[in-house]
Amino acid sequence: MYIYFNGQFVKKEEVKISPFDHGFLYGMGLFETFRVYERHPFLLDDHLERLNQGLELLNINFHFDREELYSNLQELLEINNLTNAYIRLNVSAGIGDIGLQVEPYMEPNILIFPKPLPPAGELAEKKTVLLKLRRNSPEGKERIKSHHFMNNILAKREIGNAADVEGVFLTKDGYLAEGIVSNIFWLKGNVLFTPAVQTGILNGITRQFVIELGKKNNLSVAEGYYTVEHALQADELFVTNSIQEIVPITSFEGLRLPGKKGPIVQQLHHDYRNYCKSLWSRHGLGE
Repeated sequence: MYIYFNGQFVKKEEVKISPFDHGFLYGMGLFETFRVYERHPFLLDDHLERLNQGLELLNINFHFDREELYSNLQELLEINNLTNAYIRLNVSAGIGDIGLQVEPYMEPNILIFPKPLPPAGELAEKKTVLLKLRRNSPEGKERIKSHHFMNNILAKREIGNAADVEGVFLTKDGYLAEGIVSNIFWLKGNVLFTPAVQTGILNGITRQFVIELGKKNNLSVAEGYYTVEHALQADELFVTNSIQEIVPITSFEGLRLPGKKGPIVQQLHHDYRNYCKSLWSRHGLGE
């Protein structure tokens, strides 16, 4: 497998990064994960918008544009003979002296990791469990998709490796937050509920897309501070991320749910399939 590394395509075993990279020393790095469907990087513009905002926040002097990245991505897919793929786009701050740096990082390390995926399939169900571990607070004003992942790793250790289970965090104040690698949604009647970004969750790209998709399907969308008891009134519940897409939930804290039989989840998934091979941004839904 070849990866993209600072303008070159290199065998993954041959990539070398200095131990003085501040992504390693201090966690100064960001990443985005997204799917490629039949060579199309779904919602790439939205991923790059969030990534560029994060780079500015971390004082990393780099800006991505779609055209150049798309060209590099297509070459990477070609070299690896991939049509459908998992992509991790990673930016690490680059080399610096030992000590906390105030000046901008001028030479970050840019990596693109591909991984083969099968063509997109049908809905895959999961169960959810509440985590004992609470969601940590964001490092800054809002959570960014950074290298700081210990809270998620400890949560994953808590629930184990079962592929059909997702853990759900509560905030320190007991409000529903998000999954270990997902955002959470539930439906009651015609209202689509999801925790607000102000609870400290990551504002997932698929989360943002599903909110717009819900509105397009004439659902009222409510973002706020919700307790477990609120979600236990749900008619349907699902989680989202950019790789697993929309994942219907069959059980939550003793509540049995319809999973992939839920009519709204089915409709959202149907629409997702219609867009995943062509859409660059959630803003294109209105076109």
